[in-house]
Amino acid sequence: MPEKLPITLAVINTKGGVGKTTTAVNLAAALAAPNRRVLLIDLDSQASASGWLGVPRSRLNPSSANWLLSHAPLRKVIRATSTPNLDLVTASLDLASADVTLCDVRGREVVLRGRLEEVPARYDFVMLDCPPGLSLLGINALIAADALMVPVACRPLCLDGLVTFFGNLEHLRTRLRAAPRVLGILLTLLDRTAEMREIAERIRAQYRDRVFHTELRSSPQLARAPLEAKTIFEAAPRSPSADSFRRLAGEVLQRLPAAAR
Repeated sequence: MPEKLPITLAVINTKGGVGKTTTAVNLAAALAAPNRRVLLIDLDSQASASGWLGVPRSRLNPSSANWLLSHAPLRKVIRATSTPNLDLVTASLDLASADVTLCDVRGREVVLRGRLEEVPARYDFVMLDCPPGLSLLGINALIAADALMVPVACRPLCLDGLVTFFGNLEHLRTRLRAAPRVLGILLTLLDRTAEMREIAERIRAQYRDRVFHTELRSSPQLARAPLEAKTIFEAAPRSPSADSFRRLAGEVLQRLPAAAR
C-alpha cells in the first residue's frame, strides 16, 4: 500500500494585512493533535510566522530559502516548536530574491511542488504561509497546494480584492492547467461595527458556501500573542479567539477528504 501523502493547505491572498499569518500559525496549532502532525512552512520574506513561533531574526537560517533556492535537504531546515506535533520551516530575507533566482529555472512555477515530495509521510498536513501579492513564489504555492484558504479582512474594497484574486486563479487554471480547490474564504479582523457586519454579509451573499461559518474577530489576546511568541492556545487557551480557531479546524477537517481527518 502506498504511503499516505500529507495534504498541503496554502493560506493566501494577494492583499496584505488580512490575517494570513494569524490564520496559518493558529490553525496549524489547532490542527496539531496527538493523532495529527503538521508542518508549517513560512514562505514570506518578512518571516512573521517564524517570529510568532519564537524564532529570533538572528536564527532564521537555515530557512525555506535554503531549501527552495539552494537545494538544502528538507530534514536540515525543519525545526520543532513549543506546540506538540507542530514543526516549522522558517522564512528569511533571502526569499525576497526568489523571483530573480527562479526566473531562469526550467519549470519555475512547479519548483515548490517538486520540493514538497521530500515532506516525510509522518505529517498529515503541510501549511504554507504565503507572501502577499502574486509573485512567482505565490504562484508556486498555488500550484503546489491541494487546497486554498483565503483570509479576507472585512474592510472597504475587500470584495474587489476577492474578485481580483479569483480572476488570477482562473487565469492560472487556463494558462498552466493547474489550480487548487478553494477550501474556503475566512472572514477576519471583524469587530462589532455595522459597517463590518454589512461587508461580511455582502461577502456571504456573493460567495455563499465558499465562506467558512467561523469568523475571526479582533481581540486583545490575539493581538498580544505574537508579541509573546505564543500561539493563541498558549497565550489564552480559554479565550473566544482560541475557540474560534478550534471551530475553524473542525470546519477544515469536515471540508477535506475523510482520509485527512
